[in-house]
Amino acid sequence: MIYRLLAMNIDGTILQSNGKLHKSVKEAVEYVQSKGVMVTLVTSRNFAFAKRMAKALKLQTMVIAHHGAFIASSSDQAIFVKRIDEQIVQDIIRFLETFSCHIRIVHEKYSVSNVPLKNSIVTRAVIDTNSFSTYHHQFVKNLGEYVEEEQIHPTHIEIDFPDQKVAKEVKIALQNMFYEIDLYLYDNQLIILPNGVSKLTGLLYFCEKQKISLNETVAIGSDIDDLDFIEAAGLGVAMGNAPIAVRKAADWVTRSNNEHGVSYMVREHFRKQQPISFLEKINSIKKSSI
Repeated sequence: MIYRLLAMNIDGTILQSNGKLHKSVKEAVEYVQSKGVMVTLVTSRNFAFAKRMAKALKLQTMVIAHHGAFIASSSDQAIFVKRIDEQIVQDIIRFLETFSCHIRIVHEKYSVSNVPLKNSIVTRAVIDTNSFSTYHHQFVKNLGEYVEEEQIHPTHIEIDFPDQKVAKEVKIALQNMFYEIDLYLYDNQLIILPNGVSKLTGLLYFCEKQKISLNETVAIGSDIDDLDFIEAAGLGVAMGNAPIAVRKAADWVTRSNNEHGVSYMVREHFRKQQPISFLEKINSIKKSSI
């Protein structure tokens, strides 16, 4: 099988446990790109962070961020974006504020949270000195009032509960209240996404735009929310540090992120593959001789 696309998660995959990007990942990406293989990132992280990682890896393609709800190139121009309606956001927040939980509303340019602080509103900005981009994390005392005044139109909402039982109850309640959203529960964290959005749908959109079959894709991840696109890809790869469920679903398990798992996978699966341009030339010759 010829693989034309390598899709990778960020946390626990290309990043080590210390949050750093090892040079072996950069070398692996450079190697597959030299063979004409396209490389993209598929992440739950915000686009500003994903763009920074893409720049470090010298990627020229679109990146899939915000759990698949926001797809864009390094130019910041959204190629695909799906949001949660403002009124639904307001209704969800009013409901969530009746529980003890940490709520984070995520937009591609900023996020706002209800983390309690001494001051009513405190803003923290994370600045990328390489691209001069800023991503704001804002903490608000009364989140319900804030979203009503600002009319936030986010890509997704993240909620952390101190108790998994409560998290499950809230998930069921929200499912019965709103058909316009999809909900995913990972331990004590509940993720709210616009209906029909996931890392897999983001990857499918990317493949359609690039005219690449999903069967021609190598997908590598380490989190539970990577499971769907790992199962769907032509070659699904799990990091050695991935949960058991992800490793069982994968076609192949590489080493952990601290043991250069991405680099090892690339050497094992791409070293025998000829450059895409050469393969296309051979294929063209075969067709013309028929």
